[in-house]
Amino acid sequence: MEKHNLTVLNEFILVGITQRPELQAPLFGLFLIIYSVSVVGNLGMIMLTTVDSRLQTPMYFFLKHLALTDLGYSTTVGPKMLVSFAVEENTISYYLCATQGALYIIFIISELFILSAMSYDRYVAICNPLLYPVIMSHRVCLVLVAISYLYSTFVSLLVTVNIFTSSFCDYNVISHFYCDSLPLLSLLCSSTHEIELMILIFSVLNMISSFPIVVVSYLLILAAIFRMNSTEGRQKAFSTCGSHLTVVTVFYGTLIFMYVQPESSHSSDTDKVASIFYTLVIPMLNPLIYSLRNRDVKYAFHRLWKKLCSTFS
Repeated sequence: MEKHNLTVLNEFILVGITQRPELQAPLFGLFLIIYSVSVVGNLGMIMLTTVDSRLQTPMYFFLKHLALTDLGYSTTVGPKMLVSFAVEENTISYYLCATQGALYIIFIISELFILSAMSYDRYVAICNPLLYPVIMSHRVCLVLVAISYLYSTFVSLLVTVNIFTSSFCDYNVISHFYCDSLPLLSLLCSSTHEIELMILIFSVLNMISSFPIVVVSYLLILAAIFRMNSTEGRQKAFSTCGSHLTVVTVFYGTLIFMYVQPESSHSSDTDKVASIFYTLVIPMLNPLIYSLRNRDVKYAFHRLWKKLCSTFS
């Protein structure tokens, strides 16, 4: 796309997911259901892990913040995406676009490190159970989560400020359904080399400082499980890690598919499908995975449901 003269932009136009009119209504219904299930599931998980005294452990402390980040980036993207199916021209203001992009980066990076912290938590619980209360104290958990949020906020502000203080051309159409950093770079008239390098460095840094923790933690967990003599102990260890391992596999698998695919097979449509999956589908799946596979969460839900029924009966 040819870039034109410099101009002061007041708004952007989001292309959305599809331009085919016959798909607008079915996709709106589908994504409305997905987003609604995501909101209800994650809000429910946050409520359960907050009010139930039996879920006041490091594992569920991290699970609460995982639900918070899922709710955060799905809500950052979801409502505006749903609007795109109901209007002819889906516009977003300059400052709202910057806010959406910044919040998305904060929540997606935070989730990377919260998943890593959860992996380390499972490693300590299985490999060092006697020292678990000391190693994973409430203060340590707070520090790990705080570092995740502070670091992701720093990266988000650095990237967003650099993009939105650069010179945009008069072409304001974003080839995506939300204000992602890379599609915005194509609208800049000024040099994007430094910003692209910054995004690449932080992307690599985020992956090499989070993914190896997950891999090493689960390798050590598997080694510890295979050394167990008790079949019951192995089953309990697998059930403890099963939900989180499923969530990690889906999340990192989607990111790896998106960012390491060959350039020849890389396309805007592929990026949109991958983005839909990890901005809307994964936040819907995570609370379902934990509620269906986790006995403690099931019992907590039943206790809360009985309490609510007795209150209103």
